[in-house]
Amino acid sequence: MVDDTYVDVLVIGAGPTGLGAAKRLTQINGPSWLLVDSNAKPGGLASTDTTAEGFLYDVGGHVIFSHYKYFDDCLDEALSHSLDWYTHRRVSYVRCKDVWVPYPFQNNLYMLPEDDQVRCVDDMIDAALAGRAVQTKPRNFDEWIVRTMGTGVADLFMRPYNFKVWGVPPTMMQWRWLGERVAVPDLKTVARNIIRRGTASEWGPNATFRFPARGGTGAIWSAVAGTLPRKNVRLGNGSTVTRVDAAAHSVYLQNGSIIKYGKLVSTMPLDVLCHILGDEEVRDSSRSLRHCSTHVVGVGIRGERPVHIGDKCWLYFPEDNCPFYRATVFSNYSPYNQPKASVKLPTLRTAGGDPGVPQSGAKEGPYWSLMVEVSQSSMKPVDEANLVQDCIRGLVNTGMLMAQDEVVSMYHRKFERGYPVPSLERDSTLEQLLPRLKAQEIWSRGRFGAWKYEVGNQDREFFCPSGEVGLGTRSD
Repeated sequence: MVDDTYVDVLVIGAGPTGLGAAKRLTQINGPSWLLVDSNAKPGGLASTDTTAEGFLYDVGGHVIFSHYKYFDDCLDEALSHSLDWYTHRRVSYVRCKDVWVPYPFQNNLYMLPEDDQVRCVDDMIDAALAGRAVQTKPRNFDEWIVRTMGTGVADLFMRPYNFKVWGVPPTMMQWRWLGERVAVPDLKTVARNIIRRGTASEWGPNATFRFPARGGTGAIWSAVAGTLPRKNVRLGNGSTVTRVDAAAHSVYLQNGSIIKYGKLVSTMPLDVLCHILGDEEVRDSSRSLRHCSTHVVGVGIRGERPVHIGDKCWLYFPEDNCPFYRATVFSNYSPYNQPKASVKLPTLRTAGGDPGVPQSGAKEGPYWSLMVEVSQSSMKPVDEANLVQDCIRGLVNTGMLMAQDEVVSMYHRKFERGYPVPSLERDSTLEQLLPRLKAQEIWSRGRFGAWKYEVGNQDREFFCPSGEVGLGTRSD
C-alpha cells in the first residue's frame, strides 16, 4: 500500500497531547491535518483496560483536575451528561511505621510515633535555619529535599519513596521539575497540627477531582477522539511510524503509507523519534535521556469494601514491605469499575496464598478492587514473573488486604516507558535536541515527547502544541 498523502500538520500519537492538537485543528478549520497512532484505541498512557472478569484498570493513576476552562469545556463536550462524571474529594495517605499519615506527609507529622515526630521537627527547624545562610541553589533533588524538609522527613519518606517511583536515587535527579507537585512544609502549620492533632489535607490542585462514570480514564479520550472527523484519524498497527525523513518532510508507516507534511507534532517518546530520524548525532544525544518502566497490577476482591479502606483514593508506600509505591482503591472512583454484585466469579486464591476453588465454586459478589504501581529500572530490578504474587503479599503486609480475602481477578501489564526521569543531565540534552527538531518543523511534545514529567497532567498535555504550530492560542 502506497498512500502519498500531504497534510499541513501531521500529529503522531492519540494520547491527550495529540488529541489536544487535533481538537484545536478541528476548531480553527484551517490547515489540513491527520492524526496517526499505532494503538487501536486512543488515550496513550491515559487509556484503560478491562479484564475478562469485568474489572477496569487505568494505565496508572489518573484523575481529572484542571487549570483551564478550555480543557474543561472540551471534556464536557465529549462527555456531556451530568451522569457521565463523578466528583470526589481526595482522601490520600502515606503508609509509614504501620500508621496512615494524611497526605501531604510533611505537613501531618502528628500521626507518627513521638520519637519520629521529634526528629522530623528538629531536622526541619535545622533546615530552615541553615537555609537562611545558603546562597546557592540545590545541586540535585536530594539536596532540595534536605534543605526544604530536613533529614528526618527525607529518610522516612522522601528518599525511599522517590527511589521507588523513579528507579534512581534523588541524588541523580534535578529539582526544577517540582512545581506544584511537592508540598513545601510550613513550620508553623506543622507545629500547629502536632499540638492540635489536626490534619492539613487540602493542599494541591487535585484536592478535588473528577472521574468518568463508565469506561475509566480511557473513556474520556475515546470520547474526545469521537468529536474529531473520522477521516482525519488513523489508528492501529498499520499506522505505526517506522521512519521520519525530516529533510523530505515525510513519515513512513508500517502499512507502507507515506505521509508528507508541512509541520509535524510528535508525541512519541523523544528517544524513539531520534532513533527513527536516522540522524546519528541526534540519536547519540538522546541516549542520555533516562526513563523507568511501570508495572500496573490490579487485584479484584470479593466482598464488601472493608471499613479500614473506607473512601480512600490513592495511597503512598515508601517502605520496603511492599514492591509498589502507590495503590489506588479503583473501585471507589466509580461503581462501574468492577462487575455487578450479581456476577458469579470463582475464587482464584486468597490474599494469604491459599488456592482457590474450582469453577463450580463460582459465586456472586459484591466486588471491590485495588490497583498498584511498581517501577523498574537498571538500578531497581523487578521479579516480573512473581510480581503479582509479590504485590498481593505487599497488600497484606501493609494492611490493605486480609489474608482470608478472596481474590477473583488479577491483572498485570508492563509499560516499558512509564515515566521520563528528570535526571541531572536532562535539561542540557533537551536544549540540544528540541530546538534542532523545531528548526526542521518538528515539535516534540507531551510527557515523553518533550521528556518532561512536569507537563504530564492531562490538562497541560492537552494544551502543549497550542500556539506553536499555527494552532492558535487559548488563554482560558
